[in-house]
Amino acid sequence: MRRVRPDDVPTVLRLVRELAAYEESEHEAGMTAEQLHAALFGESPALFGHVALAGEGEGAEIAGFALWFLNFSTWRGTHGLYLEDLYVSPAHRGTGLGRELLRTLADECVTRGFARLEWSVLDWNTPSIEFYRAAGAVPMDGWTVFRLTDDALTRFAADRR
Repeated sequence: MRRVRPDDVPTVLRLVRELAAYEESEHEAGMTAEQLHAALFGESPALFGHVALAGEGEGAEIAGFALWFLNFSTWRGTHGLYLEDLYVSPAHRGTGLGRELLRTLADECVTRGFARLEWSVLDWNTPSIEFYRAAGAVPMDGWTVFRLTDDALTRFAADRR
């Protein structure tokens, strides 16, 4: 387990595309290597990440990743981490790499004094839901995720009354 490095970007991008295929959303995965590199390593990075390595030393390969960013709890008065994506390639599932990625982020929160680690998971993704529950995570019942994107975002931003 280690932080993402600039030379990891092509591999992380490939894994992001694998995740999009798993979630049947390939058509939505338009991020480029340049965008990912800028988000992680640009002048003011706002995205952070870790990779999970399978194997040892020079032969180790990136088998998974976690990409996250800071959020803030106005009720707790501290930052937290929002896990945008956690993914382990199918060949390496069940080896503990996903758990170690999630544990690494929990440790990041504890070390920094952050109040929470949170994320969203698709309702149909039973293996992931079971994985997160086994880690002690609880669903946020009573909350619904909302999103503005594409034309709706543009229209609303322009709607000055």
